[in-house]
Amino acid sequence: MNKKTIKEIDLKGKKVLVRCDFNVPYDENRTITDNRRIVAALPTIQYLIENNCKVILCSHLGRPKGEVKPEFSLDIVATELSRLLGKEVILSKDVVGEDTVKRVSNLKEGDVMLLENVRFEAGEEKNDEVLSKKFASLAEVFVNDAFGTAHRAHSSTTGVASYLPAVSGFLIEKELNFLGTTLENPERPFVAILGGKKVSDKIGVINSLLEKVDTLLIGGAMAYTFFKSMGYNVGDSICEEDKLDLAQELMEKAKAKGVKFMLPVDTKIGKEFSADTESKTVKYTEIPDGWEGFDIGEETIKMYADELKNAKTVVWNGPLGLFEFEQFAVGTNAIAETLANVDAVKIIGGGDSAAAVEKAGLAEKFTHISTGGGASLEFLEGKKLPGIEALQDNEG
Repeated sequence: MNKKTIKEIDLKGKKVLVRCDFNVPYDENRTITDNRRIVAALPTIQYLIENNCKVILCSHLGRPKGEVKPEFSLDIVATELSRLLGKEVILSKDVVGEDTVKRVSNLKEGDVMLLENVRFEAGEEKNDEVLSKKFASLAEVFVNDAFGTAHRAHSSTTGVASYLPAVSGFLIEKELNFLGTTLENPERPFVAILGGKKVSDKIGVINSLLEKVDTLLIGGAMAYTFFKSMGYNVGDSICEEDKLDLAQELMEKAKAKGVKFMLPVDTKIGKEFSADTESKTVKYTEIPDGWEGFDIGEETIKMYADELKNAKTVVWNGPLGLFEFEQFAVGTNAIAETLANVDAVKIIGGGDSAAAVEKAGLAEKFTHISTGGGASLEFLEGKKLPGIEALQDNEG
């Protein structure tokens, strides 16, 4: 997907509106607990500063649902961004109101300002035309660098692009390169790891990957739907009874395509959903009633690790167990450790798998960790993302 970037448009001295993804986690004291999304936006912001642009940043935070709610203010982001840039980031008191218009008119070249939470505006998530035009009236160029919201057709992600020259920032360029170009022409063997709760959440991804990969490794709660479809008891494990035929179809498709489709051979089970529940490891064919599967077992870890050691391209989306609880994070952590030492292009498709790799302190060992959970999933499925489609094509 060849989209124009900020390097392919004349920006010098212009007012530039940049859609960022500053939807960061914070604690009860409103202290940011993970600033990765802010850090990820820095290369684009710094490039615009160096080109003497008047930089106007915008983002959402949380779900204020069209109402002004102080707990969702971007003041904490402005403070952190000021610290990271080493210069003041001006925070407007509204989104597209009088205060914003006044502050934009007073911007000097190299200045950086941040609009208040775009979701304080009721029209944002409706892709309201009037709001989109107001966003566009603030600037001369629109830059989208928020891959995490690229699958949403909102005023600040797609609507505004109808009224201004629209290009991508460096973060979206990077995402498109790794999730698009690299996976379209992967070095082989190409292995995909899919985890998470439901087969239904990953149908599109599995179907798409079966056209590309050499091996597909399945983990997480979705594995139990496959086990049940094969006629085995899964106890109290999460299982989509209405997706058993689909599970069989996917396994048959893999066979027809010559894709190695690997399911766990053992599973760590618990008596109840709690961090310190009684647990044990059993074969996947021997899950007793009253027990629930929460992780892959040691034999599966070894089998999957052996498969990954020869891989040259790996994409991973979704944890392999209930990694929030230490005793059921063993599989996910073991696979992360294995991959850290594999010489391959290694791409993490955002969301919980990205959090797991970060938690294990192994992020630096991966080629690319996507900043978009839902967006990366839809992109891997082959869906068109509105926030990307709205950008100008690069005809060069």
